[in-house]
Amino acid sequence: MRQIDFFDQGVALAPDAPCLSDDALTLGFADVQARTNRIANRLRRKGIEAAAVLSPNGVAGFLAILGIFRSEAVSVALNARAAHKDNLAHIAFGQSQLLFYHSSLEAEAAALQRDAASLVEFVCLDRTGTLGIALDDWLGETPARAPALLPDDPLRVYRITLTGGTTGSPKGVAHAHLQAEVNTAAYLAALRYDQPPRYLVAAPMTHAAGLVGFHALALGGSMHFLARPDAGLVLQALHDHRITTVVLPPTLLYALLAHPRLRDFDYSALRYVLVGTAPVSADKIREAIAAFGPVLGQIYGQSECPMISYLSPADVAAAASDPTREARLLSCGRPLPLTVMGVMDDAGNLLGDGEAGEIVVRSNQRMRGYLGNEQASADCSQFGWHHTSDIGYRDRDGFYYIVDRKRDLIISGGFNVYPSEVEQVIWSHPAVQDCAVIGVPDDRWGEAVKAVIQLKPGQQVDAEEIVTICKARVGSIKAPKTVEFWPDLPRSAVGKVLKREIRDRFWSAQSRKI
Repeated sequence: MRQIDFFDQGVALAPDAPCLSDDALTLGFADVQARTNRIANRLRRKGIEAAAVLSPNGVAGFLAILGIFRSEAVSVALNARAAHKDNLAHIAFGQSQLLFYHSSLEAEAAALQRDAASLVEFVCLDRTGTLGIALDDWLGETPARAPALLPDDPLRVYRITLTGGTTGSPKGVAHAHLQAEVNTAAYLAALRYDQPPRYLVAAPMTHAAGLVGFHALALGGSMHFLARPDAGLVLQALHDHRITTVVLPPTLLYALLAHPRLRDFDYSALRYVLVGTAPVSADKIREAIAAFGPVLGQIYGQSECPMISYLSPADVAAAASDPTREARLLSCGRPLPLTVMGVMDDAGNLLGDGEAGEIVVRSNQRMRGYLGNEQASADCSQFGWHHTSDIGYRDRDGFYYIVDRKRDLIISGGFNVYPSEVEQVIWSHPAVQDCAVIGVPDDRWGEAVKAVIQLKPGQQVDAEEIVTICKARVGSIKAPKTVEFWPDLPRSAVGKVLKREIRDRFWSAQSRKI
């Protein structure tokens, strides 16, 4: 099945039911199907093979994504909060010819028009823009009938996402229809309902939060979009829309728990509050259960293999209420159907229970590979398994635990931060001799970006200046939250900075180094 086929299942179940909504617009299933048919037909007639979307969370942007899926062009959905250079790289991997953009992001769209060589056409989603005509005008008299199906090919790439490596260089991840089918099937197997679900998209719709919504659509359920992840708006939406399911990064969950109006709303419709992208502290899990009920679950995955394991609300609640099973709150769960997990040493040997090694996976959810990077694709596919670069172990009951990270990647607030990218900016300052950027424990962000800097003799600079230049060059997400100045950085015999030694100073009191 294609990703769009799951949506069409929902149309067959409930053509007149609410499907997509935001604060300005609500559309039913049949209306959404007709609109996406028109977008797909127009893309086909123009010969568009890859199209990008730049939009905040909302019905207009998601319609464009669905239309691209239906056309069978390659979808390149850009993160509205990403840095310009990352958007450029993303478009380059997809060789996108057309950009659907929201007028609130017209400045970035104009920068992409200037710098992205493959883009030749621009369509504004919500009005006539300075770069291109409005979507309705672009569609014109395009018919609303479904486009002809292409020959079935489960390995056809339908979507490209952006990730990176320890070098900080972005990598394009190619996703095929088979991956979408297995991923959505995993959610349908794990999450059960006695009524059509109502799913809230509070995190970026271009990432996991958007894809998880397809399980709700397949059941005739609805998706409600929040333009920004404001804690008060999330709590209000859970109440007003009788939300059953939401996916949250830990940072947003923590913001909800700290909100002064947390106890003012009715959450009785909630069935699943799924937390992913980074580990959650045990104390916050207990707080969440007290606030929302026994509905908190944890999902573990990555761009290359989105749904690896699942710690169900029942497992979480049982561990939270039983002191003898408290450690299980730190688990990332057990593998879902259609996924096999293991723990492997560097020689390719699978390890036994309690032995720490790299978590590896076999599943048709895994990516088709990194675009244009055969070496990286081969590195993460050794011995016939997908390698996650996460270090962990399995207990005797089959639950997995992540305890460290094989690479230097920092996950702050659910976003990947690659230290060398930030280090390059800091090194450019004339007063800096050397630096190391690491992730340190943080109650809000999970990991916070910290810069440890060695200055040149006789030089002075304050932390605020370092943070300011980083924000300007790589954006606020990747900029250090804190800066320390050390007289010397620890080094190996050949002069290499021992980043792990620096990191260990901040993580020594933690049970997990992640």
